[in-house]
Amino acid sequence: MNPTFLLLTLAALLGTSLSSHATLTLGAWVPLFQGVDHAMGTNVPGGGFPNPHVAYLIRVDLLDPDIRLFSSPRLEEDYIPNVQETGGYTVSDFLAKHRLQVAINAGLFDPSEYYLPAGTPMDIHALSVCEGVVVSEQASAAEAATIAFTADNVPTVIHTNWPPVSTTGIHTAVTGSYPLVVEGVNVGYQYSATSGHIHRTNPRTAIGVTQDKRFLYILTIDGRQPGHSSGALDYETAAWFLHVGAHNAINLDGGGSTTLVVEDSVGQPLRLNQSSAVADSGRERTVGNHFGLYAKPAPGFINDLAAHPDDTTAVITWTTLTPATSQIRYGTNTSLPLATLQDTAAVMDHTVALTDLKPGASYYFAAVSHDGTTLHVSPTRAMITSNRVDLVPLIEINHPWKFTTTDLQGVPWTSLPFDDSAWEGEGPGLLWVDTRGGPRSGIEPATTPMPSDPATGFPYPTYSFRARFNLAADPAGIALVFTNYLDDGAVFYLNGAEIHRLRMEEAPATITYDALAVGFGCDGDATCPDVFRLEGEAIAALVQGGNVLAVEVHNYNARSPDITFGLSLTAQVPVVTRPNLAIATSAGGMTLVWTGGGFVLQEASQPTGTWTDVPGPIVQSPYPTTATAASRFFRLRK
Repeated sequence: MNPTFLLLTLAALLGTSLSSHATLTLGAWVPLFQGVDHAMGTNVPGGGFPNPHVAYLIRVDLLDPDIRLFSSPRLEEDYIPNVQETGGYTVSDFLAKHRLQVAINAGLFDPSEYYLPAGTPMDIHALSVCEGVVVSEQASAAEAATIAFTADNVPTVIHTNWPPVSTTGIHTAVTGSYPLVVEGVNVGYQYSATSGHIHRTNPRTAIGVTQDKRFLYILTIDGRQPGHSSGALDYETAAWFLHVGAHNAINLDGGGSTTLVVEDSVGQPLRLNQSSAVADSGRERTVGNHFGLYAKPAPGFINDLAAHPDDTTAVITWTTLTPATSQIRYGTNTSLPLATLQDTAAVMDHTVALTDLKPGASYYFAAVSHDGTTLHVSPTRAMITSNRVDLVPLIEINHPWKFTTTDLQGVPWTSLPFDDSAWEGEGPGLLWVDTRGGPRSGIEPATTPMPSDPATGFPYPTYSFRARFNLAADPAGIALVFTNYLDDGAVFYLNGAEIHRLRMEEAPATITYDALAVGFGCDGDATCPDVFRLEGEAIAALVQGGNVLAVEVHNYNARSPDITFGLSLTAQVPVVTRPNLAIATSAGGMTLVWTGGGFVLQEASQPTGTWTDVPGPIVQSPYPTTATAASRFFRLRK
């Protein structure tokens, strides 16, 4: 008998035994995007299915014309085959960088260090194709389970890509370690749990397709988290694919790199699974090989929702399946505390103008339409008003700071009138202490050394800093941008009010002197910036004239050898511009044109009014109209 046939027959028998003793429970499929659904699964261990799982599945309809598949592209610069082929990113950063709707990790790349900086050149040592461009050739018979797609998203699972198949006609391809399901048979049993770490109980990232090649399944299984999910063996992973109807499947990756990310309703990365690396360190791992997809928003009663922002106004448009009313809920946070007046006219093409917005600010919004007695609300979206601002530097990176290592619990040291004359300094940034003999390479400008604790031989747990700055402008509408070179965590105060925590616990009302940071940036050294922007209520303490910024910097653990601090602070001061409205005439008609966006066109029979919105309303230039015998006057309203 053919040995391969014997192996598959045995696997099929064991698979029958498994299904009769183990219970897999899959929740309802929930639409995420057009042609993309999500479901979660759990199991009751037993019958040779020993591990408790929490599984996350994505089902992709490959026949949907708007689905576009994507994998890690070639490096934009310095691409060298078999040496440095692609850039390393966390899965969240990969999704955000390429504006994908779904992304996962794939394996088989070097270097395999966990937390390298974004964009680090990496080498994929298996077949990888991105949008018809071969990123990496298959290097060997080992780790050669490939899934390839044509430009029309027709999939082919190549269980062992050796000798390598021709890449002609392949539009997208990623490669994993080995097959899990072959022609409807669970072949995971052939991998012994003792034949290598990869085949033991681990978090899993895997991918499979149905026999008719219509549906693509993306699967992650959490692991290494007692009380939540232990991880899966190979045949357990394969069982999930068989449970949902996949006919072929391969293992892509696993371990702490297992991460499934989707785009949330405001365009930001959202992790669906619980990564063991994030649970352990607070950070996603850097991955050199990814797979993802583009998809359109899931259709509903409200569709085609779009924003057209200007500096202080925005026009929101959408369509509905049947005539309905128009209203927008909006605000600077996702609770959407503001709302426009409801327009009760029943229409299918909707236009609503928002006014009195802040320039250069982030807003969230949702469309609301009543269809008879039924209320329809769209998913929440995000927009940024035009950034017509003056950038005013308030604190430069080499600004001098007063500092102390004293425990200041109960002392109002963050307030504007506090006397810091007894503190050390003033020392210009960056300020640092490193018990290994000097600052790490790349920490620049390392200007002011600070003392370590002679009692321990390590840095003090907390260093406190104060600096004064002057704001000449009215603080109304201003945003502050902080660019920090900081190791490890910090709490920021403005004129005595806490305004931000960076890598510090959020729960306690007060951070104590001995509190430790919950993470670190830039692979443990302050070699890349932490940037954040605050506005509105977050900086309500900002005043015209003299201000004080106070920062307490905390170490990651008591035996960490270094602390670094320095920042630049820039004010974004809004500049309001006026539009130009002009008339271009031609035979029998005229066209109104104007500069800027976010305006509503109004008309009147005389310059003093009464002014009314031109029916529509008209919110975009140009606007063609016909000449009449009577005088008509036009203006723009915000």
